[in-house]
Amino acid sequence: MGITERRERERTEREQRIVSAARRVAETEGWNAVTIRRLADEIEHSQPVLYSHFQNREAIVAAVALAGFRDLATHLQRAPQGAAGHRSALVAAAMAYLAFARDRPALYEAMFTLPTGLIFAEAESPVELREAFAALATVVASVNEEVDVATETFWAGLHGLAELERSGRIRTGARAERVEFLVAGLFGLS
Repeated sequence: MGITERRERERTEREQRIVSAARRVAETEGWNAVTIRRLADEIEHSQPVLYSHFQNREAIVAAVALAGFRDLATHLQRAPQGAAGHRSALVAAAMAYLAFARDRPALYEAMFTLPTGLIFAEAESPVELREAFAALATVVASVNEEVDVATETFWAGLHGLAELERSGRIRTGARAERVEFLVAGLFGLS
């Protein structure tokens, strides 16, 4: 391996350490604790080193969000495997989405709440966003010909439920009933 390849590998590894540190701090202490100074301390490098990788904190949050969309896509792809029918597949995907939001609150916040500059629902959207959408669209396509609109609406319903659950603004313990109601109402499957 040449010097150039080694330097590029080290740069990629350092960038991953920055993203991992941001995610770890956010998960344990919240996003307010994620600062350039704090991350520099976490990875034992100077602040200018972080700025050589990311323009600002928002860019770091965006990198965390992109990693989150990769994880979400994987969860959504796996969820309906083995489901007995279209309704079961939709319910499984919905439950996987809601569990993802509940189990990873800081990551979910980076993906959907914090400023990131990420462009959604456009041809130039990052591949990670398009793949997460496609994972949900695959399940929706089996029951609705208006795939994009139906997927966006389904996602919006799931996001609303996730945010209301995260903030404690709806009853606990009724997730399954809400998902069944959403699937039945939106797709006419009961």
